[in-house]
Amino acid sequence: MTTAHHSTAAPQRLPFRRTLIASALLLAAGHSWAQSAADSAPPAEQTVVVLGSRSVAKTALDTSAPVGLISLKDMQTAGPLELGKLLQTLDPSFNFSTTFISDGSDIIRPATLRSLGPDQVLVLVNGKRRHQQALVNVQQTIGRGSAGTDINAIPLGAIHHIEVLRDGAAAQYGSDAIAGVINIVLKSQVKETTLSGTVGTTSEGDGDTYSGSANTGFALGQDGGFINLTVEARKRGETNRAGPDSLRVQGAPRVTQHIGDSNAKDAYLWWNAALPIDKASEFYAFGGLSRRKGDAYGFYRSQGDDRTVPSETHADGYLPNIHTTVKDASFAFGYRRDLPNDWKADISINHGESELDFHESNSINVSYWYEPKPGGAPGQIYGESPREADTGKLKFTQTTFNADVKGPVKVGDGTVFVATGFEYRSDNYQIEAGDPVSYQYGRTNNPTIAIKGQNGKTAASGIQGFPGYTPGTAVDAGRHNVALFLDLEHKPVDQLTVAGAVRYEKYSDFGSTVTGKFSARFDPSKELGFRGSVSTGFRAPSVQQAFYSSVSTNLNNGVLTETLTARQGSAVTQAFGIAPLKEETSTGGSIGMVLRPAKNFSITADAYQIKIKDRIVFSSEVSPEKGGVGPIASILNPLGVGQAQFFTNAVDTRTRGLDIVAEHTTRLPASTLVLSGQLGFNKTEVTKRHSTSSVLTGEQLFDQSQVTLIERGQPRRHHVVAADYTAGPWNLNTRANYYGEVQASNFSPLHTWDAKWLVDASVRYAFSKRTFLSVGANNVFNTLPSEWSNGGDFPKIGFTRCWETCPIGVNGRSMYIRADTAF
Repeated sequence: MTTAHHSTAAPQRLPFRRTLIASALLLAAGHSWAQSAADSAPPAEQTVVVLGSRSVAKTALDTSAPVGLISLKDMQTAGPLELGKLLQTLDPSFNFSTTFISDGSDIIRPATLRSLGPDQVLVLVNGKRRHQQALVNVQQTIGRGSAGTDINAIPLGAIHHIEVLRDGAAAQYGSDAIAGVINIVLKSQVKETTLSGTVGTTSEGDGDTYSGSANTGFALGQDGGFINLTVEARKRGETNRAGPDSLRVQGAPRVTQHIGDSNAKDAYLWWNAALPIDKASEFYAFGGLSRRKGDAYGFYRSQGDDRTVPSETHADGYLPNIHTTVKDASFAFGYRRDLPNDWKADISINHGESELDFHESNSINVSYWYEPKPGGAPGQIYGESPREADTGKLKFTQTTFNADVKGPVKVGDGTVFVATGFEYRSDNYQIEAGDPVSYQYGRTNNPTIAIKGQNGKTAASGIQGFPGYTPGTAVDAGRHNVALFLDLEHKPVDQLTVAGAVRYEKYSDFGSTVTGKFSARFDPSKELGFRGSVSTGFRAPSVQQAFYSSVSTNLNNGVLTETLTARQGSAVTQAFGIAPLKEETSTGGSIGMVLRPAKNFSITADAYQIKIKDRIVFSSEVSPEKGGVGPIASILNPLGVGQAQFFTNAVDTRTRGLDIVAEHTTRLPASTLVLSGQLGFNKTEVTKRHSTSSVLTGEQLFDQSQVTLIERGQPRRHHVVAADYTAGPWNLNTRANYYGEVQASNFSPLHTWDAKWLVDASVRYAFSKRTFLSVGANNVFNTLPSEWSNGGDFPKIGFTRCWETCPIGVNGRSMYIRADTAF
């Protein structure tokens, strides 16, 4: 058993040394294996990237900011079937934390870049802004209080390649691009159909997965028009790694919780198309539909708890079942035209919708059972409650209009590349109330009637597990904003590229902001290059953060407690003195080096810093003072809730990091070996806590457990070392991911989950140039998080490994067989 409190300087340095040694050995081995052949080998095929600059496309090694490139082959040889896990496996700057018993976050998991928040990375599809998710992460997970992008709403079968800009880019692309930008480029192939199917399971015999996809393309017109279509479906079985519950079970301990992946069914239809009008212009359209259903669980309600009814139906307690349905739709339509003197124009409209429906089963509204009739005695059972109900719906919609022009301008003997444009964006957020039984306090919903549970305490309102959204929390509201931007890029000499960007945005609800960026690239030789950037950024508070409100049930010192999430401007936030949200602002900079000592070998190193002021966070749960007397109690007690929390600009943070990427290719007459190492180092610190409240200090509003979640909830080190070997029809791919230690302390004493290596491997055989069969294993050595052994209530109720900060999950080894063909 691994202990939890042995964090010293020497062990922290050791994984870094081991990683560097492993990377160096891999690269050196490949370099010495066939040095003579490498000198004459042709360079690997280069895929150009458009992210980070609006001028001509460049290779990833020629950009002024670090851009990671994930190719189609990378995606085909990696094991994960969902985009979030695949990105985490291939790019060390990306994190996709595994969550469970986290309501909607079980189906829409948080995706982050460079250890910042899910809503601080901007996602593009074909260079156009993608809408965010409807879900707000309100549980104690990574990205708590944020509404990022539902990255898994995009099927792998539709993607040609992915570009990851690891640099602040708010001045170029707008709000949310503080940590960086991910651009997903869709397939445009024609006259070919590809089919792919995968079956897999875990070493425990659960979590069976079945996936199939088809992609096909057709030519449109006579001048290069096309339409590319993708359909994909996936079914994932549940896993459960919970241990026995010895705290809340009468008699012998038994498993009561569900800790692991939930059942999920996913279906996708995506398209990408272009239709030339003449030799200089074309219409284009792309987008997709997805529908995903999840089947997760809440916390176990024990038989003696006030949230149960002592009857045959609850003789052993019960586990509420939370059903979620995620519907996502997007459609972009635009017109491109070549203008005189090498200028280009692009006009587009992009609409996206994210919807999350909640349904609760195997549950009960206790107050329905115990609501007294006139003259009745409290505590007596008077009726029954439905065991399931719709508990509400969240919906986010976004419509964006863009009009851009770009092209060269002669200035003296040189040329300045200019890009400028206008953007209008409208965001709207809706919360629809659930069925009355899902939220009511008794059938009459009369708070003045005292309804007592089986232990004589006040009965909880609403259905258990995920109480329904009420008419009071329902909302239909939005905002709009306009933006103007100007990008300039110039090469004063052949070896030097300088670029600048400025952006003005005005929002209908909180005012305007101006951001800027300057970047440069200097190449004294073909083998050596230097790059750097400085920028300011911002992130507008999302409409989800501005308008979200709910009542949920959380654990508070081992006791299930009703928790109110209060909307900004509500009576509760005003009583506490919580100011309305304003934008986050950031300053960032990076400096890096690109080294290409040979055609088949490259290495880059980029150091960066990001400072964020007035970062929007979800506050700690604010509870009444001991004894129930004091200013906090006087605000909360009349509401009948045990805790409250808010969205607030409560902290300033600083993130520093270093990314090192190396790749070496050895080509022999009958084989090719590609060795790569990606080392990611990152450290986020909360530099200041502050509060506008006269009741709550900054430390009360955002306590140490929330500081720990931001600072240590994501790995400070994430490295990827890989080898890909092809010989004739055979391909062997091995990849090792190193995840640094993480910590958490919200629901238990401070606990450290140790750093771990995860190794994936696959073997692929090509029956022909278009037909392949692959056999692979993810987490070959069945590596699991260290055990939860530091005391507290959570290990007693069945949490054996991790929960709130879980980068590697708890499933252990999984195996799969995959078949691909094209015709």
